[in-house]
Amino acid sequence: MFSTKEHTKKKGEVTSGLDAVLYPLMEDFYTIQGEGAHTGRASYFIRLAGCDVQCWWCDVKDSWDETKHPKVKTGDLVQRAVDSGAPFAVITGGEPLLHNLEPLTVRLKDHGLKVHIETSGSSPLSGHLDWITLSPKRFKKPLDEVFPYVDELKVVVLTNKDLQWAEVNAQKCPEHTKLLLQPEWDTPKSIDLIVDYVKDNPEWGISLQTHKFLNVP
Repeated sequence: MFSTKEHTKKKGEVTSGLDAVLYPLMEDFYTIQGEGAHTGRASYFIRLAGCDVQCWWCDVKDSWDETKHPKVKTGDLVQRAVDSGAPFAVITGGEPLLHNLEPLTVRLKDHGLKVHIETSGSSPLSGHLDWITLSPKRFKKPLDEVFPYVDELKVVVLTNKDLQWAEVNAQKCPEHTKLLLQPEWDTPKSIDLIVDYVKDNPEWGISLQTHKFLNVP
């Protein structure tokens, strides 16, 4: 099940079953959103393990193999997020949509947290999501069914081919989608590419990995 609508807990709803659902977890922590449209906001990150995209420039390659990480109960994850005091949780990975996010997102919203996700869009959407960041990859394309729900399109740029790829994906997104280009951290030449492109195409903006500048986890 997938819904972008506000989840409302039904009176008398049994939640113990949802709280017992297990997810392979690489890490979870209270932090500051470092990139994208919500840069600078306090948030609780939930990084699920498992990835079938495996970008060579990925800075969390340890998340790829879910068998290397413990499985954690939804209830425990949600309680830590609630205790942090964060206004929203960001579900990321790896590729979080390899997992059914219905139990986790329902319980987060039951406790009043907004739920954001960052995904490559290569697997079907699931869960109750308030903000969807699509970061599409050329070597494993997003599913067409994802595009109508994209709030933020964030494309990592290394070469001119990535700028072309960004436009291909932007054409499939809703009019309200925030369009962002992000330089690959270890490819300094991508900065000039992006700056020149945004000056010529002002409907796009720039996303930076500010958490790396600030040494924030």
